[in-house]
Amino acid sequence: MGQLTTDDITVVILAGGKGSRMGGKDKGLVNYRNQSLIEHVINSISRQTDRIIINANRNLSQYSAFGFPVVEDTLNNFQGPLAGFLAAMSSVITDYILTVPCDSPLVIDDYLQKMIQAKNESSCDIAVAYDGERMQPVYALIPVSLQNSLKQFLENGDRKIDLWYRQHKIKLVEFPAESQLFINMNRPEDLHAHVNEN
Repeated sequence: MGQLTTDDITVVILAGGKGSRMGGKDKGLVNYRNQSLIEHVINSISRQTDRIIINANRNLSQYSAFGFPVVEDTLNNFQGPLAGFLAAMSSVITDYILTVPCDSPLVIDDYLQKMIQAKNESSCDIAVAYDGERMQPVYALIPVSLQNSLKQFLENGDRKIDLWYRQHKIKLVEFPAESQLFINMNRPEDLHAHVNEN
């Protein structure tokens, strides 16, 4: 296979969670700095590519209004990010997906290009972001060819991302200078804590 390019990748914005720590609210639609969280993500990632889909399990018409395809989990009852990965992998026409959560509104400007570069310079299966201290597992470049592996993992009742990653060769892609951009808005107090920051 030749060098990976943006044309080989669909960005998947993960907005399919229960929002338990946000009081059950649909996090992607929660307001932050006069826009929904997912709008911040869309505004940033759309400067890097227009090949975008949204993984959501509620408020589908509201997500569809952003102008991108919306895919629901094929598993019921909010089975976590891996279920969103699987739903995306089974619906895209590209060879890779690049995942980004809906509740981290400050997407890194060169996220897509750095992940492509890491994959092209490595024989890894999956490239995963690393903030200088820890892996950020929902920021990943994943080949659709691993769909059956992921499906089997989920059918076995497993849900932990890092356990699935360990079945494959991963490369950690370092973003140490941008570690603050991985902050996610899990709870209402997170929204208030960061609302006045630049």
